[in-house]
Amino acid sequence: MCGIAGISRHFGGAVDLAALRKMIATLLHRGPDGSGVFQDGPVGLGHTRLSIIDIGGGQQPMSNREGTVWISFNGEIFNYVELRADLRARGWSFTTESDTEVIIRLYEEKGERCVEYLNGQWAFAIWDRRSQKLFLSRDRLGVRPLFYTTTTDSFLFASEIKALFAYGPHVVRKLDLRALDQIFTLWTTLPPRTPFAGISQLPPGHSMTVEGRDIRIRRYWLPEYEEGDDCAEGASLERKTAELLNLLLDATRIRLRSDVPVGAYLSGGLDSTLITALMKSVRKDTVKTFSVAFNDPEFDESRHQLLSSGYLDTEHERIRCATQDIGAVFPRVVWHAEHPLLRTAPAPLFRLAEHVHRSGFKVVLTGEGADEMFGGYDIFKEAKLRRFWAAQPDSKWRHLLLSTLYPYMPHMRKLPIAYTKQFFHIDNCDLKNPFFSHLPRWRLTSKLKLLLSEDVRSELGGYDVLSELEEHLPPGYNRWHPFCQAQYLETSLLLPGYILSSQGDRMSMAHSVEGRFPFLDYRVVDFAARLSPSLKMKVLNEKYLLKRVSKGLIPPEISHRAKQPYRAPDGKSFFGSKPDEYITDILSEHGVRRSGVFSDRGVAALVDKFKSGQAPGARDNMALVGVLSTQVLLDKFIHCQAPASAVAANPNDLVRPLAQN
Repeated sequence: MCGIAGISRHFGGAVDLAALRKMIATLLHRGPDGSGVFQDGPVGLGHTRLSIIDIGGGQQPMSNREGTVWISFNGEIFNYVELRADLRARGWSFTTESDTEVIIRLYEEKGERCVEYLNGQWAFAIWDRRSQKLFLSRDRLGVRPLFYTTTTDSFLFASEIKALFAYGPHVVRKLDLRALDQIFTLWTTLPPRTPFAGISQLPPGHSMTVEGRDIRIRRYWLPEYEEGDDCAEGASLERKTAELLNLLLDATRIRLRSDVPVGAYLSGGLDSTLITALMKSVRKDTVKTFSVAFNDPEFDESRHQLLSSGYLDTEHERIRCATQDIGAVFPRVVWHAEHPLLRTAPAPLFRLAEHVHRSGFKVVLTGEGADEMFGGYDIFKEAKLRRFWAAQPDSKWRHLLLSTLYPYMPHMRKLPIAYTKQFFHIDNCDLKNPFFSHLPRWRLTSKLKLLLSEDVRSELGGYDVLSELEEHLPPGYNRWHPFCQAQYLETSLLLPGYILSSQGDRMSMAHSVEGRFPFLDYRVVDFAARLSPSLKMKVLNEKYLLKRVSKGLIPPEISHRAKQPYRAPDGKSFFGSKPDEYITDILSEHGVRRSGVFSDRGVAALVDKFKSGQAPGARDNMALVGVLSTQVLLDKFIHCQAPASAVAANPNDLVRPLAQN
């Protein structure tokens, strides 16, 4: 796992190597083990390395023997062993044991279709000297990030936006207000948009080709969901259980390929516990596991973490995260996330990755992706119950089923039926909405936009993010089962835009730790997409087939445990006995007016609510974190008050001359 950056000049001319070095200097946290730059006339590639596979021979940028194909690669190709064997059988030779060289050879043989053969998580750029073409690609699920922008004379790309800003004043630093509108609705932006105007992201499952000023983007992968709802029973159910187990075992096996130790995150839930159990099945030795605990029992899962660790006999370490710890690291969290946040949940994971790094580990396996692929989130149950209620909208008891989903929201049972019906959109009109499953979440989140300043709201005008999203739905979406529609929305939006980025890649790589996700092996994803929804959620029993797979592998108490979403203390993390100085400053009347994004009166009223000791609800907590993170983002990237790590001295870069034929 690494950091990549590069420059391509539209009109030819040599690349500014000093600018390229500045770009990769901002990415040293992603790759502290080495760095290098390569230049070939109008193109330059930069790289910072986190050495995991072929530690001695995997330096980058890397080329083929002839020096005609060069690559800067961030990620891992887990099936590189099998691919290399196939390529050797067809006459290709190799000089390293790295997965990077496999990509080069596969590109030489398959061209841009090489990505279709890769099983992994990646963002890479290939400079094809022969055709004078720059080819970039991002993995299917969007595990690894890839951003780009253009100036009057250059195309720039990098693993993180801060590297693009480091190029110099030609890259404008400006908040994208439509992106903020999207985040304050969907929790994330709609690719290719990012929080910054003029900065784009390559969407998951896409590749792009750059030739001079010509930029072409194409999708190479999209999960295909079943349109029917045939339930497998008897022998068929047993076959599917066995097939899923074999897929997960192999997905785990190939993700243990590493020349450094591999640990695991163990949250105490079904997903991470099952992955840890599969690791033990494959390796037959003790697994090192890590977890985060909270002082607040509302969020703490320590008992289940220790239960899982004891059952699986892992060597377990955990950190305890207090509310003040979250507030203290939050500016660094936002700087690494490069994105407004609506929850503080990334902060404890930031601290956990720091502990993992100090423990000498560079790689961890986690359980991310299981909820999206196998129907584990409450939003899937909620949508099912809302449809059940809508079948008899005048029922006096069906609405009570919804309150059982959210035990951490006890006030829900006391709400008037009319209010609950309106909140959950129980009417025929909403039933026909393509976003029915997500309407309550998105419309609740949209209320945060009431805090925007009058100028911002005026500039946004009548912008409608859901209309834009509807225009980008894939062919056949309206024919999919409603459960699969909900899955697609989670998998295409929140998973890459928040779970794998703000909570995943950006928090772990802040401390040079690589996360690997067996549930996101594309074979597992394709298998899950083809499953009948009734095998993902049987009545209201979530992850039904996955629970069958876990039987006998993990503690029964963990298998049957009610889903507890990972959460962390929000508002209370910032208003203890003495708030951190940065909070007082950026939420002050002066701080809010300086940014011009939010209403100073609205923010003041929100802050007073927290300071007064009231019990804010979910919307107030989202609003506070959203405003605070946006203000921090503006300070770090627009007003340029970056943390010290952003301007750390660059080590001696290895400048590689163009290889001669």
